[in-house]
Amino acid sequence: MSYYAGPVASLIEELSKLPGVGPKTAQRLAFYILKASPDDAKKLARAIDEVKDKIRFCDECFNVTDAVICELCKDPGRDQAVICVVEEPRDIVALEKTGEFKGLYHVLQGAISPIDGIGPDDIRVKELLKRLGEKKDVREIVVATNPNIEGEATAMYLARLIKPLGIKVTRIASGLPVGGDLEYADEITLGRALEGRREM
Repeated sequence: MSYYAGPVASLIEELSKLPGVGPKTAQRLAFYILKASPDDAKKLARAIDEVKDKIRFCDECFNVTDAVICELCKDPGRDQAVICVVEEPRDIVALEKTGEFKGLYHVLQGAISPIDGIGPDDIRVKELLKRLGEKKDVREIVVATNPNIEGEATAMYLARLIKPLGIKVTRIASGLPVGGDLEYADEITLGRALEGRREM
């Protein structure tokens, strides 16, 4: 039995399908939308429609875009010889905010996860290899997958495939966060921090 009128119950049900949104949060969001002005609710609905209608994946790097080729791939000022491989489009945003990386990107659209039934054929590995075959000037692949089991497995798999092509494969460093305390760090994080130490 539903405690709410049909449209409200449907809205709560749909909102609860979003990642990280449980039933209580879905209920709060639904009531926020109910209390919002009709204009604001329609703007939200239009934004959702527009993103589904107009957004696609870049034919080159698989970042989200509203064009065939995204702005980053079209930018002649970027270093064409270095490609940073990430799991998701939102990872590009995080890296771009640093202002440190000036090369191109390749979005895998996930990571290898045998427990979830995700293998190399389920992510954009073939497309990366094809891209490397077509672009002869690539000298380095920076693997920036997440520092978890899936990300590490994906990084190792990519390194094994790419190194024989004569392309340098690097991995982003991982270790202690700025402001972190040694006593609270786990052994793996501390080990990585020691491995990645540099001269001062």
